[in-house]
Amino acid sequence: MGRLVLAGGGHAHMTILAHIRDLVRDGHEVVVIQPSDFHYYSGMGPGMLGLSYSPDDIRFATRYVVERQGGSFVRAKVTSIDAQERTVTTNSGQVIAYDVLSCNAGSFIPFDNIHGDTANVFTVKPIERLQEAQRAVVSLCAARTRGHVAVVGGGPAALEIAGNVRRLARHRGRHAPRITLFAGRGLLGRLPDKIRDMARQSLSAQDIDIREDGYVQEIRDGAVLQGGMTHRPDLVFVATGVRPSRIFAESGLPTGPTGGLLVNERLQCVEHPEIFGGGDCIDFAPQPLDKVGVYAVRENPVLYRNVRASLNGKRLMAFDPGGSYLLLFNMGDDTAIFSKGPFAFRNSLAFTLKDFIDRRFMRHFQALEK
Repeated sequence: MGRLVLAGGGHAHMTILAHIRDLVRDGHEVVVIQPSDFHYYSGMGPGMLGLSYSPDDIRFATRYVVERQGGSFVRAKVTSIDAQERTVTTNSGQVIAYDVLSCNAGSFIPFDNIHGDTANVFTVKPIERLQEAQRAVVSLCAARTRGHVAVVGGGPAALEIAGNVRRLARHRGRHAPRITLFAGRGLLGRLPDKIRDMARQSLSAQDIDIREDGYVQEIRDGAVLQGGMTHRPDLVFVATGVRPSRIFAESGLPTGPTGGLLVNERLQCVEHPEIFGGGDCIDFAPQPLDKVGVYAVRENPVLYRNVRASLNGKRLMAFDPGGSYLLLFNMGDDTAIFSKGPFAFRNSLAFTLKDFIDRRFMRHFQALEK
């Protein structure tokens, strides 16, 4: 018998979670460590904020599925990994041994200059926080005076949050708030001009102000300090991009350019072959991979096959990242921006496509709960 420990139950571990019963039948023990009994799909998080989805639509009952198949679930967060002793330590102080470890520890918002009172400041991760943010927006829109919502960030997450705050206000608010998107030096700076123009058109039509005149230096007591000016919004969303969990660097494991666990073409840690990883928390040594959910989905079957092969002493397979991938941004106005290769457009059909893909993904794994 070997013990497989999963650090996190995110997108890249979904196929392993779906086959825990097979691993148990092989004679292995499976332990899943996650801070919540549920895993929320981040690709549908802004849509939940904007009321396109309920919390039940976008979450997977990790604990129930694990225990139903004969695995063990630990509600905690892995805080360190001892590769020499082959143990992980959780935030509750529990030390858990492993024979094989697979990490899908997720990512965090790397904005450290948040100080003072943070009651009205919401980061877009963890996704569960958006439920609290939703209540705050509804409360703000019910006030007699017009409120102000600030969204800090210039990438896809910030874009989707701004549009879906507007959607939420339209459906649940008496008074539409002013919304300002602080997009640094440029909205969607890494994407083609055509996509940026479509995003600006959508936001402008929704009366969302876009500031592209400099980065936010600090958020203090809910005030946004940017370009020598102090803005005092009622609510602040922070969506400044993501970075891998710090546990790998802090545990002395090899890391890549973004600070993620450095893995080879078999998704193994380059120095410790019994450690695997996928999703946002890794740096893929053969080539850089964007921090987008599509790679976690593509890694799913390879991670499952390789952790099982490692436990059973069999040959591992290589991960092929594949070619170009589809981008779909939920703009909050019942349209989405579609982009793949040279093709890009924004309309309601693109939103319908995104909705179909996301719901199909969730239905596939939620079926394990029934």
